[in-house]
Amino acid sequence: MNEIKRLRVLIADDHRMLREALRLVLESECEIVGEAASGEDAVALALKSRPDVVVLDLSMPGIGGLDAAHQLAKRLPASKVLILSQYEDDEYVIEALSAARVAGYLTKADAASELLQAVRAVHAGKRYLSASVMPAVLNRLKPSGKPAAISLTRRERQVLKLVGEGATSKTIASQLGISPKTAQIHRANLMAKLGVHSTAGVVRYAIKHKLVRT
Repeated sequence: MNEIKRLRVLIADDHRMLREALRLVLESECEIVGEAASGEDAVALALKSRPDVVVLDLSMPGIGGLDAAHQLAKRLPASKVLILSQYEDDEYVIEALSAARVAGYLTKADAASELLQAVRAVHAGKRYLSASVMPAVLNRLKPSGKPAAISLTRRERQVLKLVGEGATSKTIASQLGISPKTAQIHRANLMAKLGVHSTAGVVRYAIKHKLVRT
């Protein structure tokens, strides 16, 4: 009798205790091929181990979960990405599902009871959403059934996060690999979209929307 193939899963979260808890939930049916504590490590380990599913925390040090998901979609499309997040805000859910092209979005509050089900679903090619985030998706649907456009680009969201952390335009340019002038342009466009007129306004927005840790 042939042995049933175990799903190969990579866990990425910057909290060691949570990774251990996720491993305990998954290891009855899955082979854990690696654990990562940052976005960069998640991408590197995924490219090396080529898992069936990557369970990816949305908020991690370095490039973060969404940027890691972007890279995995381009460089390792066969691996399904399941976002694991504490956030239920519609902007996070919609951007993950559309811009980052992830296969599922699971809140940490639902992980204990839904993680295995979610991993099975995304591996089977299905879209999986926690019941707790469904209202966020429905509230942002257009009459056509397509998600509403995200107001901020991925680069603007990166700049927003860095400004919220107190970075200057020079520091932003260095971290993102762009010129200081380009960083200033992104910063000006960001402020215009947010309707704020000072760095303090950008910082307040970043804190309000939990893009930075306080």
